[in-house]
Amino acid sequence: MKVRERVREFFLPAESDSWLTWLRVGLGLVIVLYTWPLRSDWSYLFGGSDKGLVSRQLFEVLLSTQSPLIPRLGWLVFLCRQVGGSEGFALSLAWSLLFAAGLLLLAGLFSRPAAIVAWLLQLSSAKSGGLLSYGADNLITIGLFYLMIAPLPDRRSLERWRRPARGIDPRMSGLHRRVLQIHLCFIYFFGGLTKSLGAGWWDGSNLWRALTEPPFNVLPTNWVAAGSALLPSLGILVCLIEISYAFLIWPKWSRRTVLFGICAMHIAIGLMMGMYLFALIMLVLNLAAFGPAEPGQKAIGSVATGRPEVGAFRPVCSRASD
Repeated sequence: MKVRERVREFFLPAESDSWLTWLRVGLGLVIVLYTWPLRSDWSYLFGGSDKGLVSRQLFEVLLSTQSPLIPRLGWLVFLCRQVGGSEGFALSLAWSLLFAAGLLLLAGLFSRPAAIVAWLLQLSSAKSGGLLSYGADNLITIGLFYLMIAPLPDRRSLERWRRPARGIDPRMSGLHRRVLQIHLCFIYFFGGLTKSLGAGWWDGSNLWRALTEPPFNVLPTNWVAAGSALLPSLGILVCLIEISYAFLIWPKWSRRTVLFGICAMHIAIGLMMGMYLFALIMLVLNLAAFGPAEPGQKAIGSVATGRPEVGAFRPVCSRASD
């Protein structure tokens, strides 16, 4: 019975929804920064065989061989053509809806519909883009999926101020956050394990290529060459941080150190390789998962009034956070 209770307390900790605010605002910012720079090139990137950089239809045919259910921009193009719209109009509509969804998430208005629209259109654009997408696209999709199914709206959203909602069970908030935390641990553990299996991260050659090959060669090559003696140590450090993340992020005595280290690593990746969007989405996911309001730190009381219920969840919280 004690084991069962501890498992239940681990997966259902009483949580505030401050982590959800971080996730919503952070993903809204990511979506805005994802779409705005592409406003003039969106149709060029995702256009058909006669207009696009690379044929969107080619990638979507390849997607169909994997599964006909994978979302793609071609679905929206088809629907628009049924009512007399052009491909250009459909692509512009997709960009506008995705950008608007990002703004709504930032403001906290219609949060769940905005999260659903953002998830569907971002996933569609990533899949239709084919070779133009990279790891950041997959991580944005993951973040939007968790936001889409989370107990929205959070208390700091304009939607909650405009229309007070019924109270959210703090345990459901804790469950959603716990699943996100476990998912991140899997990502880092297997990412670090994969890196450590090859020689490139031990001798620094992978870091050398990452910092000197276009389009990631933000730093002057002579700077990288001057510090080449440090590359093997840095490569080993990256492997250690990622593998140990899954274990050291949980105890209180090591959580802040590990969180600081992983965030510093992503900031360095963003600044030294120009992968700003990748760095931002990883910061958002980490801070939402393990940053504010640590598990069991504060419970939600009466959401409609904003007053916490005194002592309602303290026993559970104290045990879940040990």
